[in-house]
Amino acid sequence: MYKSVMNKKLHVKVGDNVKVISGNEKGKTGRVIAIDRVKERASIEGVNMIKKHQKPSAQNPQGGIIETEGTVHISNLMVIDGAGNATRIGRKTNDAGKSVRYSKKSQEEL
Repeated sequence: MYKSVMNKKLHVKVGDNVKVISGNEKGKTGRVIAIDRVKERASIEGVNMIKKHQKPSAQNPQGGIIETEGTVHISNLMVIDGAGNATRIGRKTNDAGKSVRYSKKSQEEL
């Protein structure tokens, strides 16, 4: 099961601009920082901020309360296309025979 989860194609990639469509952070947009393929969750810049209490260490001698991005389930995200609209993603092969993602709303490649 673990190997099939790692090979699963998702509609979101690292670096995509996305919009949160449901949950407490509904309506917020940001860039995808990281994706956890096993749990199907993504970290988005500036969305779902959580406070983490950290003890002093060699890297952070001060310690204290640090704000970091939490994760959002991938089903609650939509990719933003070049025109700035939240859109669904389709896949098609281009002229070179390579599979590419495209916006179903504007039909442009991402």
